[in-house]
Amino acid sequence: QVQLVESGGGLVQPGGSLRLSCAVSGSIVSIGRMGWYRQVPGKERDLVAVITSSTHTNYADSVKGRFTISRDNAKNTVYLQMNSLKPEDTAVYYCNAAVVATNYKYFELWGQGTLVTVSS
Repeated sequence: QVQLVESGGGLVQPGGSLRLSCAVSGSIVSIGRMGWYRQVPGKERDLVAVITSSTHTNYADSVKGRFTISRDNAKNTVYLQMNSLKPEDTAVYYCNAAVVATNYKYFELWGQGTLVTVSS
């Protein structure tokens, strides 16, 4: 079974930094687009950043210039480096990946979520 395992969330002060990681586990053939989304209570889950298999990236306007998404294909891992954090960045962050499994079926999977709290 293929799963995404997230880590790196926590409490950080405004202006601080945090790095989230999301590793793909299980038997896979390849990983396509990967991304990070966030959600606060009562609101929809919004895209934060995406990175394609060719390492093209796209960011939400609210995080552009502050967050950086990257991937390490050797480790089957996507990262989100978050700098200059603001209280409005507080949310549960979810990673997402398009995965080709060993049966060559294409799946889109979600991580379990990791809480990021930006507060003084």
